[in-house]
Amino acid sequence: MIKYGHGDLVKAAPIVDDPLEFAPAPPVPPGARELAKDLEQMGPTFIKLGQLLSTRSDFVPPAYMEALSMLQDNIQPFPYEKVEAIVNVEIGARISKAFQSFDPVPMAAASLGQVHYAVLRSGQEVAVKVQRPDVRELVATDLAAISEIAEFLDRHTDTGRRFEFTKMVGELRKALLRELDYRQEAQTMKLMREKLSDFTRLVIPAPIDDYSSGRVLTMEYVDGTKITKLHPIVRMEVDGRALAEEVFRSYLHQILIVGVFHADPHPGNVFLTADNSKVALLDFGMIARVGPQMQDQLLKLLLAISDGQSDRAAAVAQAMGTEKDHFDEAAFRRDIAEIVSQQQGATVENLEVGKIVMHVTQVAARTGLSVPEELTMLGKTLLNLDLVGRTLDPTFDPNESIRRNSAELMRAKTLKSLSLGNLLNSVLDAKELIEKLPGRLNQFLEVVANNKLKIHLDTIDEKVVMTGLQKVANRITLGLILASLIVGASMLMRVETSFRLFGYPGFAMLLFLLATGGGISLAWQIMRSDMRS
Repeated sequence: MIKYGHGDLVKAAPIVDDPLEFAPAPPVPPGARELAKDLEQMGPTFIKLGQLLSTRSDFVPPAYMEALSMLQDNIQPFPYEKVEAIVNVEIGARISKAFQSFDPVPMAAASLGQVHYAVLRSGQEVAVKVQRPDVRELVATDLAAISEIAEFLDRHTDTGRRFEFTKMVGELRKALLRELDYRQEAQTMKLMREKLSDFTRLVIPAPIDDYSSGRVLTMEYVDGTKITKLHPIVRMEVDGRALAEEVFRSYLHQILIVGVFHADPHPGNVFLTADNSKVALLDFGMIARVGPQMQDQLLKLLLAISDGQSDRAAAVAQAMGTEKDHFDEAAFRRDIAEIVSQQQGATVENLEVGKIVMHVTQVAARTGLSVPEELTMLGKTLLNLDLVGRTLDPTFDPNESIRRNSAELMRAKTLKSLSLGNLLNSVLDAKELIEKLPGRLNQFLEVVANNKLKIHLDTIDEKVVMTGLQKVANRITLGLILASLIVGASMLMRVETSFRLFGYPGFAMLLFLLATGGGISLAWQIMRSDMRS
């Protein structure tokens, strides 16, 4: 914090009695871009933390979400000598023996690893991703420090108890551990190649198992160019409309049918092949999963947004989330209606379905509705896809694409539900029902015939209710007795007797003092019990 100019945060932290003299507050509070830049310089763990925060619209301001979502982790490569040592150990052979050639200069370098061009002995061109040395130890150390901070905030601050930072760190740990194991990325690439085989304009490189391990991933080399770096003349020769439609349709298939999708399709991970006919998706280290029920809800939400049905979009989004104590339903529905209605009048060039979904999550957070993580991940993914689609075809309409492909998506979901596995499960459930139904029906009829049918209702505890009623009755009874004492004392005041107290009839004064003491005692008991409750 001190090194990167955030000393004011350290001074304001309720940890020490005296502010740190060597932590002066910066003249201008750091903005979103400065925070993203600091996280990049602090290393891989904090880069991934920033990417995770970019999906938390419930407490991260929109400007910061946008800056953090654009976090890039391009850093200096590590020496080739270390690359050679890691590859030799991981694949069990020297680079000179396993590869015909291996370029010592990396094509790209990131916080967790770097990618080299190589050629196998068979002549096949490959890309070899090598994990940085000691990056696992560095991540483990950073995660331990972040976990301690999160636990402290959760225990001692209202903000921590509200947002549960420990759970957020747990999500970060799972994502990092998954991304540090290249074997899981290889399995994801195989899955995507299988599930997206019908998308002929899409290229997903195949991993080379014999040359891959937990720290080295060898895959087919894709000769192409980042779509953001295409020359304008090249764009004129590309069928951008068909490519944009193919990419968008493939992501709808991943999210709503497969249930596993490439969660980081920023333009740096999307290439146009050298022949300008296909789009390649790279870097499957960051993925997201969506369950069957959530898939149905997401499809309903996308269809409602694309058709401009604001009331239905609000109802679906509300059903997906969890209402907090301060949830303002009227404000939520009003703001969702405004967002959806605004996009109806937008031009094709300005339509951004991803931004609309992100606005929905932000409205939910502002009005007290906790939305599931899948919705935020969907918004971020579609936000990147909007940019990819606009780059390939400036007139691409994502809403029209959703409406155009909705019938196919429903057909695919129906066929998936009618798979052999689901049919067998239904048959087994029906078989179990048929086998057990006669016995259960016989038991039920026997209980009814013998007049032994009982209905148990779980309501409030009767003992607690009776105890409370008895306390109320006791207080009312005591109050009536005290009132009668006061009335009796006032009536006896008119009876003259030889026994006097404080100059008044003695017996009347005794009744009055007794009523006064009882009233004070009753008032004290009531106040004490109310304060305890």
